[in-house]
Amino acid sequence: MPGGALVLDLSGMRGITVDPQTRTVRAQAGVVLGELDAATQEHGLVVPSGTVTTTGIAGLTLGGGIGHLMRRFGATVDNLLACEMITVDGRKVRADERENPDLFWALRGGGGNFGVVTAFEYRARILGPGVVSGQIVFPGEQAAAVLSKLHAFMADAPRELGLGTTLTFAPPLPELPEEIHGKPILILLPCYTGPLRTAEEIIGRLSTLGAPVINTVGPTTWLKTNSMLDAIVPYGRRTTVRGGYLATLSEPVVDTLVERLAAVPDAPGTMTTINVWSLGGAISEDVDEDATAFSRTGASWLWESAPVWTERDHDEPFDEWAAATTSALRPHTLPNAYTNLTQDQGEAWRRGAFGSEAKYRRLAEIKAVWDPRNLLRHNKNIAPATIE
Repeated sequence: MPGGALVLDLSGMRGITVDPQTRTVRAQAGVVLGELDAATQEHGLVVPSGTVTTTGIAGLTLGGGIGHLMRRFGATVDNLLACEMITVDGRKVRADERENPDLFWALRGGGGNFGVVTAFEYRARILGPGVVSGQIVFPGEQAAAVLSKLHAFMADAPRELGLGTTLTFAPPLPELPEEIHGKPILILLPCYTGPLRTAEEIIGRLSTLGAPVINTVGPTTWLKTNSMLDAIVPYGRRTTVRGGYLATLSEPVVDTLVERLAAVPDAPGTMTTINVWSLGGAISEDVDEDATAFSRTGASWLWESAPVWTERDHDEPFDEWAAATTSALRPHTLPNAYTNLTQDQGEAWRRGAFGSEAKYRRLAEIKAVWDPRNLLRHNKNIAPATIE
């Protein structure tokens, strides 16, 4: 690998243990989200995590962890009980609220900067198998109007309603009207986990924010819900991801999102989405900002641009598009960040990503204890305090 980096492949570590009595889950670092969901759903439980089944739990958790359930149950790190880690000098340690608590604080959002985490223990939540989810698709000419109404809608929405939105181009699917194939569309991706009797009213109000061309939302299973985005991020494709937090979906933000979709490079066989996720509820209100390294203060929404392509020749135009999208949204993007859904944007960005200078300084001091030589540096690196 360039730069002399060493990559450790932990994909063979796939063990999962679920204790339905204590509602705790132990998962090794090679587990992916689809496996974790399948194991916990056997007992009517779930660990709040991400939205694509091929995502590894290790990187997702160490960066914070957001998904359909974050408004109801919080981030993945808010449900993390302990980590087992191999230090850079070969020791096996445990980190939790009582044992190595500073390390545990740092691992909840600080990424792979402190050691090689080999296992995670989570608090599981009761959920499933039934939930209400699906897609509400609006034609592109309605996108700005619908997006502009979402901030007020979600401010009053129950925690049981998770909401993702996607700006993309309509694929040539038979369920979509032929006249919108290849044209811009807005997709709302609600996931409602409250009482079924109230779902129809909540989803009905959401769908009437515009005039959808199709609405597939209805009763389904959690496993189907948390795999419905697999199709837009096929495993093994080329991508360059950028993202950031937003305080609101203001008119300038909405206009910029729509404009950046229109500027996507024209390349056959590619798929580009600009996603906006609603925060609030448990992830925003139930955990103190300084309780974990993961920052979420001030954020009501998270934007993410995620082009996917196959040919190396398309790297440059998509890299340029992603950089231009970041620049266009920078005036509206908060300095703190969810580090998993964006590539590294430089030292100044890293210092602001955790929400305050004090939190970054604490991370650097903890890094100096566990990796003083900064061996784990081929990442979104936090330099040890001693060599900053």
